[in-house]
Amino acid sequence: MRILLKLEIDCDPDAAWRAVHSPRAVAELYGPLLQLEPLVPSGMPTAWEPGDDVPVSLSALGVLPMGRQLIHMSERFVDEPAGRVRIFRDSGIPLTGPLSSLDVWDHQMAISPVPGHPDRTLWRDRLVIGGASAPLLWPVLWSTWQWRAARIRALAPTWAHDPAAA
Repeated sequence: MRILLKLEIDCDPDAAWRAVHSPRAVAELYGPLLQLEPLVPSGMPTAWEPGDDVPVSLSALGVLPMGRQLIHMSERFVDEPAGRVRIFRDSGIPLTGPLSSLDVWDHQMAISPVPGHPDRTLWRDRLVIGGASAPLLWPVLWSTWQWRAARIRALAPTWAHDPAAA
């Protein structure tokens, strides 16, 4: 089963690419609905790098445990006629909690310039889930992804290193 988002956001592709690599920026996307906490003594990395395996715990509103998840990061690049597409992939897996009943968790975010507007980003987000519980979990995850889309739109302007003057 799939959940897809396609958004034009108000930041340049470099800023969006930095944001998908930032555990802090990603945590802000889900906040305050969900909170991510590292499960390793060294804490969260400053930026995710290809090959990283980061176990995290999830809680709803910071109080209701939602389980643990392993984030496994990789990236790839595709050259298209409209420009380069950078793809960040989390192919980790839920370890405990309601989502651990899923057999498949594949989350990819594709970042590219909006054609004709290199200062704006085309953000494509795809989550593929599988397993016997996927049909039951899909509506909850779809709703979460709609929240996520609203947060991406709201936060994207803050991702630039040099925000435009008012």
